[in-house]
Amino acid sequence: MKKLFFLVIGISGLFSLTTIYAQEEQDIEVEQSAEVFLEEYSDAFQENFFEGLKQMGIRNYDRAITYFLECKRLQPENTVVSFELAKFHLYDKQFEVAQEYAIEAVQGEPENYWYAETLINIIESRKSVIEDIKDELPFNNSELKSNIAEIYFLKGDYVTAQSILKQLKVTKSTERLEQRIKDSLQIQKEKISSIAVISKKVPNEALNGIEEYMSRINELLIANFDADKLLATSEEAMENFPSQPFFYYANGTALSRLQKHNDAIEILETSLDYLIDDIALENKIYKELANAYTAINNTSKANMYLSKIKPGF
Repeated sequence: MKKLFFLVIGISGLFSLTTIYAQEEQDIEVEQSAEVFLEEYSDAFQENFFEGLKQMGIRNYDRAITYFLECKRLQPENTVVSFELAKFHLYDKQFEVAQEYAIEAVQGEPENYWYAETLINIIESRKSVIEDIKDELPFNNSELKSNIAEIYFLKGDYVTAQSILKQLKVTKSTERLEQRIKDSLQIQKEKISSIAVISKKVPNEALNGIEEYMSRINELLIANFDADKLLATSEEAMENFPSQPFFYYANGTALSRLQKHNDAIEILETSLDYLIDDIALENKIYKELANAYTAINNTSKANMYLSKIKPGF
């Protein structure tokens, strides 16, 4: 089981069997390694498993789910299959079913970090909280709790991370994470205070200037999309108002349309540093990041940002 899981991370970490079937020498080696690892599984299981990953790589999630459901029929207790089904249903926005499979995977291997991360992504997509399903999880498992605390910390939900961490015995590992959470909370507090102070000092003329740039950029985004003009306008806006995340989003969008995907990624990820409580804009940034990473064939990162998009905004 563990061998298969690491194979999945290796292959679906790239999230594409299109790379395996490509003709580059490295991809051929990956395919050969996969065959060695899967020797212990039946031909029918292997065929469906690989075909499912292939369909996932081209974002044909309905087909991918069909193949993995057959894997599930062949091996009902296989947690890797439950994990993959959870991801497929998440990408297909079938959150309730995705959660069922994710819980099943975590129940089978509670210490598995990636299973826990996928479950948390699904919970967030449903606008739910971990407490709602705690009774369905082996929540007495300290490693599971530790993983969940770290996942919430990495997502920037420091309060939830801290509350879960308090339920664990004190170890060097938990002490380190606790300190990281405290440091991050302090930085967050200072950042919010700084922005509040700056906002009070911004004169009306500057606020009018921000609104004017936003209006011009929105027209470029919605109407006749002129990427060169959007790039120039957003660069000017960023220079005059360097803490406005919308201007970075517009700039990254323009760069992406001009096929400068790596530059777009850098700018779009920078925009997230300035973002506070604007879920609609956050979703737009995640979508652009997913598009940019897809363009450079980094489907792992693309799918990560797609999973962060919150529905209903």
